[in-house]
Amino acid sequence: MMRWLALVAGVALAGCAAVETTEVPTRVQAIEETLPPAKTFTRAFPMPPGRSNANIAADFVSLHFALEGGAKLPVFTRFETPITVRLTGSPTPWMQRDLTQLLTRLRREAGIDIQQISDGTANITIEAVSQAEIHEILPQAACFVVPNSSSFEEYRRNRRKQISSWSRLRSRERLGIFIPYDVSPQEKRDCLHEEIAQSLGPLNDLYHLPDSVFNDDNIHTVLTGFDMLILRTAYAPELRSGMTSEQVEAALPGILRRLNPRGENIPMQPLSETPREWINAVQKSLRPQLNTQRRLRAAQKAARIGQEQGWTDHRRAYPFYLMGRMGQFDKPQDALRNYQTALQYLRATPGTEIHQAYITTQTAAFALALGKGPEALPELDKAIDVMMRAENASQLATLLLLKSEALNQAGRTAEARSVRLDSLGWARYGFGSETVVRSLNQEVAEGSPNNRGG
Repeated sequence: MMRWLALVAGVALAGCAAVETTEVPTRVQAIEETLPPAKTFTRAFPMPPGRSNANIAADFVSLHFALEGGAKLPVFTRFETPITVRLTGSPTPWMQRDLTQLLTRLRREAGIDIQQISDGTANITIEAVSQAEIHEILPQAACFVVPNSSSFEEYRRNRRKQISSWSRLRSRERLGIFIPYDVSPQEKRDCLHEEIAQSLGPLNDLYHLPDSVFNDDNIHTVLTGFDMLILRTAYAPELRSGMTSEQVEAALPGILRRLNPRGENIPMQPLSETPREWINAVQKSLRPQLNTQRRLRAAQKAARIGQEQGWTDHRRAYPFYLMGRMGQFDKPQDALRNYQTALQYLRATPGTEIHQAYITTQTAAFALALGKGPEALPELDKAIDVMMRAENASQLATLLLLKSEALNQAGRTAEARSVRLDSLGWARYGFGSETVVRSLNQEVAEGSPNNRGG
């Protein structure tokens, strides 16, 4: 069982951690040459939001009039002119490709007038810098966006000055986005989606949103249908920079009635705010520098708060998922119970298919460890379809690897090999080539032995 839990943990966590650039030994280079080409997503599958316009209007105000830390913003801000974007620094070809796809989506789905330029000063400058440079300024950040900067050096000079303060901003004219070039292609793409979305619109994240990148749980990695509606609303002609929250609230019902007519017929759902105490507990449980016991106590506290709040949504499930991840090596049966508890709440909450697919990655590993991989195939197929639509290559690669081993246990070795090669193609995009070689077994590239057990 430890072998399978270690494999899933190592592969799943690789998408969240930095991929260091290292010298690859000659033997690994030979394996690298035998790997299939990287796979990538060619189209988006945005689902329209399934909530009431009244709920979406309240979310819009919460997203635009506060920062992630809780500080309030006095006025609404956006770009008031056609938006230009420039990519500088040391970008990779994957980065340019994903940027082009994202800008196309923003024009088509959010109706935003946004174009990339190659020279001159842009409204949004995306600079590809090293991860070390980012961590020098923000140790916990994967990437970030700042006002009134067009280069990393300019921000370094001005970071403690009022010019770099979001709360003093009255309109958006020039923003800087800083993304590491030395991480996996998917990590760069995810940063592009989240930081460009924040540069255009919301600066806040809300844990109660089940279908948005504007949520610190990182379940969604690309802009969703809800996110595109929020951005389209932000650039509606009825709004402008400098409006107060009361003015924006007054305009939103008419805007959403026009942009999202289906939301007029969905009843408003009561929703409790997420207490700062719960947010702090969840964030503490995710800090890698803390020992497991302190992180576990923080997750248990978050679970208690969720119970006290009377939640039954994905927020109630999330601490149990975190506790499962923490305990899967030392207390695997406890971990499995925590996963099942999380699934209990998620299955009763519409729009949580991606959340459930994350847990399938874990529960399928348990099934394989017990020699019950064939029984997990239906859930694996369901989760694979979900992650394909979610454009999450790292999780897709992991699920395909698990399916390959489940097929091996069923004696379907030819299918298993085909699925395993498919997994490698997605892993090259999701994790980066070196991580594929390092995290997946060497025989993945050379051919898996027949009928390998769990």
